[in-house]
Amino acid sequence: MKRLMNLVRRLRNERGITGLETAIILIAFVVVAAVFAFVVLSTGLFSSERGKEAVYAGLAKTRGSMELTGGVIADSNGSQVTGLTFGLTLAAGGDAVNLDATDLTNRMVVAYVDDTVYTPDMVYTTTEIVGDGDALLEQGELAEVFIDMAAQCGCTITENYTFTLELKPPTGSYLVIQRLTPASINETVINLN
Repeated sequence: MKRLMNLVRRLRNERGITGLETAIILIAFVVVAAVFAFVVLSTGLFSSERGKEAVYAGLAKTRGSMELTGGVIADSNGSQVTGLTFGLTLAAGGDAVNLDATDLTNRMVVAYVDDTVYTPDMVYTTTEIVGDGDALLEQGELAEVFIDMAAQCGCTITENYTFTLELKPPTGSYLVIQRLTPASINETVINLN
């Protein structure tokens, strides 16, 4: 018992934690907090980068890549529309579009839609009005597209007839051209504005 009492007295005489022990504990807290802060910041930066990528991908998809330049000109045989001609240029910030209709992949596709007919891949020809001579529609270039309607769609576009052309580039949004023919198709060239 005497030994136990000596031990208790000795414990009571200790003065507490020294300055060195306190510094070690504080440094440990600072290191743990720094590691935690690094993990939180890294996760935040990673997630914000992924968010930025998603926004840019969405903009690329929704941004129109082509614009109609001028009117849509219809060729007629006096009773129905036989061909359509229109000009295309790239919209501001649009990506280059392959207008070579003979390519099997990565090209613009033209679909025709009306009340009775849907043709998903119309054959078209392009003439470069302003450009560098290749089949790509690039910034600052102007191309004219001609579609022979009589030869391929199986439709009869006559007076007061509504039809839609959907120009689908490989990337970006569609360009939709919807027109109504006039009440009389007795001229050979008609501007469908």
